[in-house]
Amino acid sequence: MISVNNITKSYGRRAVLKSVDFAVPEGSIAALMGHNGSGKTTLIKVLLGLVRPDSGAVSIHGAPINGDCNYRNLIGYMPQSASFPGHLTVSEVTRLVIDLRNRPADLDYELYHAFGLQDESSTSIRYLSGGTRQKLSAALATLFRPRVMILDEPTASLDPVAAATLKYKLRSLRTQGTTIIVSSHIASEVDSLCDALVLLNDGTVAFQGKKELLKTLTETSSLEDAVAARMRALSSLRPKANTASNEFLPCPRSALS
Repeated sequence: MISVNNITKSYGRRAVLKSVDFAVPEGSIAALMGHNGSGKTTLIKVLLGLVRPDSGAVSIHGAPINGDCNYRNLIGYMPQSASFPGHLTVSEVTRLVIDLRNRPADLDYELYHAFGLQDESSTSIRYLSGGTRQKLSAALATLFRPRVMILDEPTASLDPVAAATLKYKLRSLRTQGTTIIVSSHIASEVDSLCDALVLLNDGTVAFQGKKELLKTLTETSSLEDAVAARMRALSSLRPKANTASNEFLPCPRSALS
C-alpha cells in the first residue's frame, strides 16, 4: 500500500532524510520511531505531499506521488496537535471538513459518538480541553473511511479510556484493510498496537521489520529496551559489557511482513 523508495531531503546543507527506503503492506499497522530530529516529521510531510523530496519516489496504492494531489483522498491524517479555528463550534468544524473533502455521504461517525462529541457540538473550539480537541482530530481522521491513516503521537492528551477507544478503532480499521502508520515515542503503545516498525536514526532507516525480530536481534524482552539497545549501538554509547548482544546486521529492504 505504501512504498518509500530512496527518499532524500535536505534543508540547505542539512540532510534530513538520507535514502529512506521501506514498504508497508496493506492492512497492517506500522510504527514510525526515532529520536527527536531523526526525520520523522519530514517523512510524514513527504507522505502527505506537503514536502517534495529532493530525490526518490513514494507510491501509495500503487500510484506514484508526482504532484497529483488526488491520492490524498485515500488518507486520514491525525496531527500531534490539531489547529482548528477557535471561534467555530465542534459541529461547524466537522461540517467545514466534510465540505472541504466533498464527502457528504458514507461517513464513519463511530469515533465521533464513542468520544461523546455530539454532546459538545455547540461548544466553541477555544473552550475545549486539549484532550477533547484530540478526540475531535481522531474522529475527523477516521470520518471518511480512509484506505491509509497517518497518525502523529495520536494518544497525546488522551485519557486512558479515550486512548483505548482509539486503539480499538485502529485495530478494527486494520481488519478492514486500512493501512496505518503511527508515529510515537511511547514504546509500550507501539508494542500493543503495531505489527512492525520503521526506526529512523539521523535520517536513515536503522531498522525495519517485525517488532519481535528487533527484540530477538537485541536479545531484549521489551520493545523499549530493544529500541534503546539499537539506538545505543548506532550512537556508540552502549555499555562495554554485553556488547555482542546489542549487535546485529542491518535488515535488507523488504515489506514489513
